[in-house]
Amino acid sequence: MSKILVIGARGRAGSAAVEEARRRGHEVTEVARTAEAGQVTGDVTDAARIAELAVDHDAVIAAVYDGGTDPAEFFPRAARALVDGLAKAGVERLVWVGLASILATADGILLMDTEGYPQEFRAFFLAHQAALDTISASALDWVSVAPAGDFNHADPTPTGAYRFSPADGGGLIGYADFAIAVVDEVDQPRHHRVGVGVVV
Repeated sequence: MSKILVIGARGRAGSAAVEEARRRGHEVTEVARTAEAGQVTGDVTDAARIAELAVDHDAVIAAVYDGGTDPAEFFPRAARALVDGLAKAGVERLVWVGLASILATADGILLMDTEGYPQEFRAFFLAHQAALDTISASALDWVSVAPAGDFNHADPTPTGAYRFSPADGGGLIGYADFAIAVVDEVDQPRHHRVGVGVVV
């Protein structure tokens, strides 16, 4: 059994990861900016708080987003705080919930650079990439797991399975199946210092 810190535990990806980790018998500490019952309060941009919460944990899952802050500010700040805080806490494994847009397709082109891909959120995509650049420059044993295309909001019925895939705008995965992939990277890490996409 592992002890896992989940930051962003109130979001859809984070809460699914909590449920999956607990289903496997792991001890989970749930962190949210505004905590509910059974959760602790924490800000992913606060390195000291991350260090305090992460002590004695085996891994951290970060599924973070702040709709009220400029993503170009939020994501790099979160990444810097994670790098600094986890180093102080002595935690090496970080599973970051990533973004399909900055994954490479089978042709080696970033999904966000493919023809016809929506560009109105490009600043958000680039902010995610800036965060990964910060994390990848650290000594953390990190992996970024993202839907290869998008989350399946229309039919999130769990299948209990997933597969790795290059970025694919049409690829879908439900949150429960995505959580299996995320927690697998804690239980039996297959990927190190790289971003991967998953679909069903």
